[in-house]
Amino acid sequence: MDTEPHRLAQQSMAFVLAGGRGSRLYELTDRRAKPAMYFGGKSRIIDFALSNAVNSGIRRIGVATQYKAHSLIRHLQRGWSFFRAERNESLDILPASQQMNNENWYKGTADAVTQNIEIIRGYGPKYIIILAGDHIYKQDYAKMLKHHVDSGADVTVGCIEVPRMEATGFGVMDVDDSDRIHAFVEKPADPPAMPGHPDMALASMGIYVFETEYLCDLLERDAQDPGSNHDFGGDIIPGIVKSGKAIAHPFSRSCVRSGLEEKPYWRDVGTIDAFWQANVDLTDFRPELDLYDNEWPIWTYSELTAPAKFIHDEEGRRGHAVSSMVSGGCIISGSRLDRCLLFTGVRTHSYSELEAVVAMPYAEIKRNAHLKNVVIDRGVVIPEGLVVGQDAEEDARRFRRTGNGICLITQPMIDRLEG
Repeated sequence: MDTEPHRLAQQSMAFVLAGGRGSRLYELTDRRAKPAMYFGGKSRIIDFALSNAVNSGIRRIGVATQYKAHSLIRHLQRGWSFFRAERNESLDILPASQQMNNENWYKGTADAVTQNIEIIRGYGPKYIIILAGDHIYKQDYAKMLKHHVDSGADVTVGCIEVPRMEATGFGVMDVDDSDRIHAFVEKPADPPAMPGHPDMALASMGIYVFETEYLCDLLERDAQDPGSNHDFGGDIIPGIVKSGKAIAHPFSRSCVRSGLEEKPYWRDVGTIDAFWQANVDLTDFRPELDLYDNEWPIWTYSELTAPAKFIHDEEGRRGHAVSSMVSGGCIISGSRLDRCLLFTGVRTHSYSELEAVVAMPYAEIKRNAHLKNVVIDRGVVIPEGLVVGQDAEEDARRFRRTGNGICLITQPMIDRLEG
């Protein structure tokens, strides 16, 4: 059998589960699904899974959408419309309820695939890789496909290696020396250790590789089971562990790293704290995630913008940024930035000071604002003289403040202040 990775990728389809709300991001996902959240100055979270697929050589992709999908669908149409049918490429957007003669939304992760079986079979891929659309990482899926085929597995489960007692919030694999999974435990109080590494555990990344026909048959049986929740982690994978051959694929074997990345990078930015931290970390001298790696580009929709501009050079009124990332279309007018990440089109006005601020596209910070440890939603106008990050009680009264002191600011919060 030809197990050369590029050939396997050409025979595969990626199915991205992108319907999640991400409720722990609170107001940030009031208008958009978690995979459509902004990240890294110009990307969306889903761009990482999609870029991994394209860079791995997979050019058949389906994206299942559900919650507040308009922003996500618009992004996919604008940024991912370069696939050409005549080259056997495609990207299908698959909203819930489109393939059934009823009002069903996707009832679970497995059901999202089940409702689109006919579309999948229409393309005839030999293999299918199921992906979560809401994590930040770089991975060569072709290497995982090769591991799947070489091992003769019914399913291969992508896993991250995490400190054992940090794995209590994940689905954890109990594996032997040959990577075979003997138990799949959801959120265990005492996670099973990796063989030879007693302090580490293998936690599910929500990435699964199957032969397509095997999966379709499995899903069609699962759809008829009234006792199933129609979920990969809760039903499908445990069933294969019990009666088939399930193999774990450690992320370290297929993660993509440039010369500047010292260890495998995978993040779930599903909380305000995690989202803020992962973005601010990108401003480090040597960040753990290298977005400048041209060997493994993160594709996205790039707006046509003018270059960033810094203006004014007076004492106390100087356009100035230190250890910051500033995107196109930004104007830093007589204000100071320290460890900030500004998305496209952000404007900061004179005498304002920003420290560890993540500002989403087209936010505007008026004069004399002083902001520290803040996430600003898209298009928010910060009023003149606003101070955030100095008085915890005052911040918590006006905005959403986390236990770690990070403040989320949305426009309705600002409107209440001024009302």
